[in-house]
Amino acid sequence: MTRVKSCGARSPAVAEHVSAVGADALGLVFFGPSPRAVSVDAAVEVAAAVDPLLTIVGLFVNADRREVENVLERCPIDVLQFHGDEDEAFCAQFGRPFFKAIAMRPELDPRSTASRFPLARALLFDAWSEGRSGGTGKTFDWERLPPDLGRRWILAGGLNPENVADAITGTNAPVVDVSGGVESRPGVKDIARIDAFMAAVRAADERQAEQK
Repeated sequence: MTRVKSCGARSPAVAEHVSAVGADALGLVFFGPSPRAVSVDAAVEVAAAVDPLLTIVGLFVNADRREVENVLERCPIDVLQFHGDEDEAFCAQFGRPFFKAIAMRPELDPRSTASRFPLARALLFDAWSEGRSGGTGKTFDWERLPPDLGRRWILAGGLNPENVADAITGTNAPVVDVSGGVESRPGVKDIARIDAFMAAVRAADERQAEQK
């Protein structure tokens, strides 16, 4: 069954709904320029609204060490996610599992880049756009993904209720990550689109199971 990470919740009500409809992980964005950014105070309230078994992921982009530590001191973050130019030594220093996002630049070799992060709990393959760190609303060519990476990985980048079934079928992604694809405008989640996304994921899983 494909697992779902829903990123960018900013209110307890949205987080509670995401948890209730079966998401496996909730991403909280600690990156000021993002329309999905939350303060630490808001993040604490959002985290308190979800099922205790839901994985809470804290997302950072080229943050300094103290900024990450401040979040960890106050908010129950289970996994860190780094979307910037962080090297593995930086990512691994906080005593938490971490995901490393890989923006799929045209010239990038996914396998070579992945090899630089052997300690990552998972690699998150995302679309690339000049001057943006995730949340682009764009997809990338899924055929660029290594077919035998031998690592846990997550598919991100422009996923929405309309294309996630094709993404699952085309890539066999074990985890899909959605953010802007379930919003009515940047930073504002749309409950109906969240429900539609989850329904599309489950329908794709059912079709794949029937074909086996």
